[in-house]
Amino acid sequence: MKRARSTNKNPKCDPPDAKRIVIVDDHPLFRKGLEQLIHSDGAFEVCGEAGNASEAMDVIRKLNPDLAIVDLSLPGANGIELIKNIRAEFPKLPILVLSMHDESLYGLRALRAGANGYVMKHEAMANVVQAIREVFSGRPYLSPAMAAQVITKFAKNSSEGESDAVDRLSDRELEILELSRSNGPTRAAVRRRRDVIGHDHALKRKSDVTG
Repeated sequence: MKRARSTNKNPKCDPPDAKRIVIVDDHPLFRKGLEQLIHSDGAFEVCGEAGNASEAMDVIRKLNPDLAIVDLSLPGANGIELIKNIRAEFPKLPILVLSMHDESLYGLRALRAGANGYVMKHEAMANVVQAIREVFSGRPYLSPAMAAQVITKFAKNSSEGESDAVDRLSDRELEILELSRSNGPTRAAVRRRRDVIGHDHALKRKSDVTG
């Protein structure tokens, strides 16, 4: 396993007044591109990176950043579990999720786990810097469409006293449900085929959506 590391030789980021950010994503090229995008704003500096949840906790403990940007698809423990672990150990550290997963499925779940915002990767170029600003300002960040959906859903559930079937699924079951509904057998789906089979009955009991 790769060791936890800082992107700089000096673990303190330059310039000294910049907000320090750690990126957690298992794709080095994506991390590099995101780092360059963040550095385009002089107010922010990427001071560390990690490729999995274990590395992420080591980096955060070592560097004490001002913000963690977390992907949901990570080797080993997934991003939702990582968010919960970060929140338990660092209750005041802002967390921004940057993921390829559908915001409508994972946005609320990430916020419930302790994240402060959610940006889909295909929107990152346009929105990630704004999302970082919003989170540092103490405001949760969701896309405008998702924010409207959250408000509508909250009002509906409050009036009816009911919860959505998807919301009743565990984090692991939701991950499997999305894999089972994909159009083709991705490598991730193949790797997790045994889990899909093992959770099939639980999914049928808890949701009316089947693969």
